[in-house]
Amino acid sequence: MTKQVGVIGAGIVGLAVARELARSTGAVVTVLDKEDRVGAHQTSHNSGVVHAGIYYPPGSLKARLCRDGVAMLREYCAEHGLPYAEVGKLVIAATAAERPALRALAERARANGVPGIAELDGLGLRDIEPHAVGVAAVHSPRTAIADFAAVARRLAADVVDSGGAVRLSHPVTALRETASKVEVTAGGRSFAFDQVISCAGLGTDAIARLAGRDGDVRIVPFRGEYAMLVGAAADLVRGLIYPVPDPRYPFLGVHLTRRVDGKVLVGPNAVMALALEGYSRRRVEVDDLRRILSFPGTLRLVARHWRTGLREVYGSLARRAFLDAARRYVPALTLADLAPAGSGVRAQAVRRDGSLVDDFAIETHGRVVLVRNAPSPAATSSLAIARYLTRVIAHP
Repeated sequence: MTKQVGVIGAGIVGLAVARELARSTGAVVTVLDKEDRVGAHQTSHNSGVVHAGIYYPPGSLKARLCRDGVAMLREYCAEHGLPYAEVGKLVIAATAAERPALRALAERARANGVPGIAELDGLGLRDIEPHAVGVAAVHSPRTAIADFAAVARRLAADVVDSGGAVRLSHPVTALRETASKVEVTAGGRSFAFDQVISCAGLGTDAIARLAGRDGDVRIVPFRGEYAMLVGAAADLVRGLIYPVPDPRYPFLGVHLTRRVDGKVLVGPNAVMALALEGYSRRRVEVDDLRRILSFPGTLRLVARHWRTGLREVYGSLARRAFLDAARRYVPALTLADLAPAGSGVRAQAVRRDGSLVDDFAIETHGRVVLVRNAPSPAATSSLAIARYLTRVIAHP
């Protein structure tokens, strides 16, 4: 009998998982999502960077799946005529104090097998980005950009072509595992699956609660706000310009990112959102906020990092602070060169002790598989995550 599998979440990871299951196991896969379109959240609210694997600890799941995912995504985009461009990335040390961290980053990148890594001095980096400044840089020429929302739409079409279904406007409201099935209620309809895989992103905790698997981590949403370079200022950036990351906060730091549509984004910052889908400062959801703040890990996270949090809030409210962060690397920028460009929300898993879950995290509970943490580079790694998950399911 053909296996029936349900995938919760029509973001790029959920759709990649659904496609891979149909391709490699012959399962009939049904994707369920509460939104009326695929890739509605993290998939379409990011900078579009295809990460090369510079940042991640060698041997980690992130490092392995990122490197595999880059190759798979590049091939997939070529096969389907989807935008993909290797524009290259410069990670710039603005001061001499950042040189040791930059050197360690280059060593990590080489350990992860990132191709073409070069260490440049202040003059050499200007050969790559003529309007950038710094004392040194690491250049990753194969770092690319893509349109992840377009990839998600193509993946959804693949699922349907395989005989599966993508059920949009189908919020999951009940999930119960029996001896032989997983019964799911979504969009007012009942489904019975042999197995269910949750790739719900910002909705991860809600699905875990329905499955009776709250666990010891929770999603804490961080809103990242972007600006866009307007007019001739967009010509000041050729590819991607990044700061040396602080290992305590690997997702912080304003950077400049050229997109496949030719626009250049500046950002993001990172401010704890007051709703799971808190794309604006004014969006407050009392139920979301109550659950976020009642988790001990959230308060411990805030207590540990409140100074950094205040700086990020200030950067959110004061456009001048945002500009100053960008001018550290491209000093020719002015306030008039920036225009608002929307926000994204990162679904960051936090442990009960207040520490961030850095690596991808996947849990298997009987017939239910929960992807508990899949932040950046999840979009880059999506096809590799799907292959990995399919193997985990086949050989638990």
